[in-house]
Amino acid sequence: MDLLSDHLVRARATGAVFARTVAEPPWGLRLGGSIQLSVHTVVRGRGYLWLDTPGSTVELIPGSVTLVRGGVDHYIGHEPGAECLEPEEFRARHAHAGPADNPRATVFLCGAYRFSGDVGGGLLDALPQVMTLSAADDDPLREVITLLSRELVRTEPAQQIVLDRLLDLLLVLAIRSDFRRSATAPRWYRAAADPRLGAALQAMHENAAHPWTVPELAGISGLSRAAFARVFREALGQAPMQYLTEWRMTLARDHLRADDLSLAQIADTVGYGSPFAFAAAFRRHHGDPPGTWRQRERATADARLLTTYPGS
Repeated sequence: MDLLSDHLVRARATGAVFARTVAEPPWGLRLGGSIQLSVHTVVRGRGYLWLDTPGSTVELIPGSVTLVRGGVDHYIGHEPGAECLEPEEFRARHAHAGPADNPRATVFLCGAYRFSGDVGGGLLDALPQVMTLSAADDDPLREVITLLSRELVRTEPAQQIVLDRLLDLLLVLAIRSDFRRSATAPRWYRAAADPRLGAALQAMHENAAHPWTVPELAGISGLSRAAFARVFREALGQAPMQYLTEWRMTLARDHLRADDLSLAQIADTVGYGSPFAFAAAFRRHHGDPPGTWRQRERATADARLLTTYPGS
């Protein structure tokens, strides 16, 4: 499994179609910054997307896909600056819109993604706030957009499953496209393509529990110990063992948040010989032992859930 696949699998991204809409002007929709990643594509007609910051407007047209990273509110409407409604009010107002072939109507799809833990957060942080992708004729992204468009013009059995899978594919292609061309792609992504480092990085990610040493990693890379350490620091900005420790801590935090694994099991999974060694390393990095950290994180998550769903 390559490093991007490894990150996407560990991030446990979940996709859900929350709006497939036919809207006649005037229309506008506000989407909150709590959505970790939003995906918007126009099937028919056109629309506009903007943030609260001046100069942020982008046009939404068939054949392009726009991704918006969470943290700030964003808006889509029939024209820039249109009055925008909250999702529930928007759905109620446009529930009885005309047919999709109405020449005045815009047909668009909004998808929402949520990522689990720090691995997913790292992927999102590497993306720009707003990213618009327009696919070339031979780009697989265009084929996915075409499939989405076809699926959305009719109602079929198991349609939600098909749309979810197409959005998953859309997300992977979009991230891959951005990382390939972006100067701000994660360092691990660029380093993975370096023949001097790719195999060693792959080994660390695939088996974080192994007691790796710099000489062993250098041997995998076909370099001397000194050359490997130098090339690794130049590419990743840190020493190999520091990178490995940071990766182990990232995995440990995600396990502590999401799993019911014991501390001994987590210690074994992320490469520490005992719960005591793991607890000491975790405390050095985070100031608290892992058990205390886990309790606080889960209490915070429960409080967020109650705030979001006060009736639950």
